[in-house]
Amino acid sequence: MNIPLGICFLMMVIFVRAGEKYTAKFDNIDYEEILRSERLLKNYIFCLLDKGPCSPDGLGIKNILADALETECSKCSDRQKEGSTKVIRFLIENHAGWWKELTEKYDPDGIFMQKYRDQWNSNN
Repeated sequence: MNIPLGICFLMMVIFVRAGEKYTAKFDNIDYEEILRSERLLKNYIFCLLDKGPCSPDGLGIKNILADALETECSKCSDRQKEGSTKVIRFLIENHAGWWKELTEKYDPDGIFMQKYRDQWNSNN
């Protein structure tokens, strides 16, 4: 492969990756229904904490969670960002124990919490 062709290929990969988004199927998750149902919420939380089985949606969320945190949800749709903010607020206000377990697992050094704290507070 010659150098110019290699550079073109690399740039195509970069542009494709930069425009990459998470699957739109997460846009259809009814966050309100999950938050109203202790059973559904517990199933998702236990999935994320490796304490129980995962539904297909739960597994999908679990598979992208670390990446979403690291990239500031840059691959999330607006609906996914709104939903995640709603869920986070709900957990902080209503299920502090689960929230603590999740942050210990996915953000043990508090890096992401510090980064997002101002953003969440400004959305209040």
